[in-house]
Amino acid sequence: MYHEYQSYEVGMNRAITPVVKKLIIANAVVFILQIILVKSFHFSLYPYFGIVPKYVYTKFTVWQIFSYLFLHGGFFHILMNMFILWMFGCELERYWGSREFLFYYFVTGAGAGIFNIIFDYNSLIPIIGASGAIFGILTAFAMIFPNRIIYLYFFIPIRAKYFVIILGIMTFLAARFSSSSGIAHYAHRGGMVIGFIYLRKSLNFEYIIEAWGRFKADHRLKTIRKKQREYKNFKEQVNTILDKINEVGYENLTQEEKEILRKASSYLSKDDKQ
Repeated sequence: MYHEYQSYEVGMNRAITPVVKKLIIANAVVFILQIILVKSFHFSLYPYFGIVPKYVYTKFTVWQIFSYLFLHGGFFHILMNMFILWMFGCELERYWGSREFLFYYFVTGAGAGIFNIIFDYNSLIPIIGASGAIFGILTAFAMIFPNRIIYLYFFIPIRAKYFVIILGIMTFLAARFSSSSGIAHYAHRGGMVIGFIYLRKSLNFEYIIEAWGRFKADHRLKTIRKKQREYKNFKEQVNTILDKINEVGYENLTQEEKEILRKASSYLSKDDKQ
C-alpha cells in the first residue's frame, strides 16, 4: 500500500510513455500548423475542426468531436494541457497499458465535447483544446491514486482526490459566474463526469467488445427463435389447408389458402435441391 501514499514528484528524469509522447507531438505539430496558416494565409482551423455545437447536429460535422482535441488557443493553453498530460498521463498509461489509456483519452475527450454540445447546443463559437480529456485524466488519477500527494505550485502538498475536487468546484463556479471567459467549462466538467462514469462502470475496451458479442449472440438467438415460430405457424396453416382439401377439395380453397400452398411447395422444392 506504500505506492498509494507516496509523493508524486515531477522531474525531467521520468521517462515519457509512448502514447503520451505521440499525443504531445501531434498537438505540437497541429499548433505550429495553426500559427503558420494564420500568419501566412489568415486562415483559421477553428470553424472546421473545433466543435461548433450547432453545426454538429445541423451540418453533421461529427468529426469535430475528436478533432477539436488537437487545437489550442495559445501557447499557454497548449503548454498547460501538455504539461498535465505528461505529468499524470504517463502514470496512467503505465498502469493501464497504452491501448486502454488511448481509448480512455478519446472517450473522455469526445464525451466532454458532446457534453458541451448538449448544454450549449445553439452556440456558433468554436470549442477547442484537449482540456476535456485532460480533466478526464485528472479524474482517473484521483480515483486510482486518491491519496497520492501532489505538490500544487511545486510547494503546497495536497492529495490527488482533493486536488481534483477543488478543480471541479473551480470550473463549476467559473462556468456559473464567468460565462464570457471564453473557456469551455462545460467540456471540463464533461471530461470529469465521463471519466467518473467510465471508471465506476468499468466501461473499458474489453467490456465493450464482450458486450457487443453478447448483443450479437442474443440477436442471432432471437432471430432463430422468431424464424422457428414463423415456420411452426406456417406448418400449422398448411396442415389445416390440407385437412380442408381432404374434406371439400382443392377447388373450394380460398385464393389466400392456395397462395400458402404454393409457398409451401416452393419451400419443399428448395429443400430438395439443397
